Amino acid sequence: MNQQIIQGVRFHPDQMEEGSYLCHINAFQHFTQLSFSKPITFFVGENGSGKSTLLQAMAIASHFNPEGGTRNYHFSTYQSNTNLNQAITLIKGSRKEKWGYYFRAESFYNVATMEEEYALERSEHYHQMSHGESFLTLIQKSPFAQWTYIKRKKR
Repeated sequence: MNQQIIQGVRFHPDQMEEGSYLCHINAFQHFTQLSFSKPITFFVGENGSGKSTLLQAMAIASHFNPEGGTRNYHFSTYQSNTNLNQAITLIKGSRKEKWGYYFRAESFYNVATMEEEYALERSEHYHQMSHGESFLTLIQKSPFAQWTYIKRKKR
């Protein structure tokens, strides 16, 4: 049985705006459904092949801020998302996520700024770290990382 939270993505090409560059991305023209059956999925392809566009559309369809962060992050520094989220349907499994974070490296600076503003004194000071340190700190401090660590420790 597939235990994935998101089991796949169904594409609705007729929902894409006519003339949109999305209609010209080969990956979105040749199939109507993408299925996920493993805990981790890698999107690999050339620049411009739609990897980040699809991931962002999936994040928006999952109610995450297009620039990154948790579902509670509501800010915009630059409107760059497409309408692909309106042309997909996420196929969800019965298992529900307990926590989520859309990590988008290119907008992490803005997310780090909002993290400091939202969390006040509880926040890590991401701007005082290197990019690598701040990414690693965020991942290590996430509830998912803590849950995984506790689960592994009990074994």
